[in-house]
Amino acid sequence: YIVYAEFDKIGGIKKGSVVEIAGIPVGSVERIMLNERYRAVVEMKIRSSIKLPDDSIASIRTKGLIGEKYIQITPGGSEQYIAQGGKIRETESTVDIEEVLSKYVFGKI
Repeated sequence: YIVYAEFDKIGGIKKGSVVEIAGIPVGSVERIMLNERYRAVVEMKIRSSIKLPDDSIASIRTKGLIGEKYIQITPGGSEQYIAQGGKIRETESTVDIEEVLSKYVFGKI
């Protein structure tokens, strides 16, 4: 089924990127759009056998130090589930390593 999540930054996520739960692939990124608030909206296709609690968290992660980006979903404990076409409300955007290094080098951290 299809679910959506909004992120401030998706750095490296693209159509076809893997969606995982507990390190196991459960879906993929179908589409990425920009909404009216200039946030990235990621459309994910999740296996129909997976039911996501409505307090799940979607995070952008990297495989290894400089590997490919993927979306990790951490299921919550709610007994209510996200419906087809629903939205994961809690998200964690990617950490931009270049931005962090730049701040460190120029003494802003």
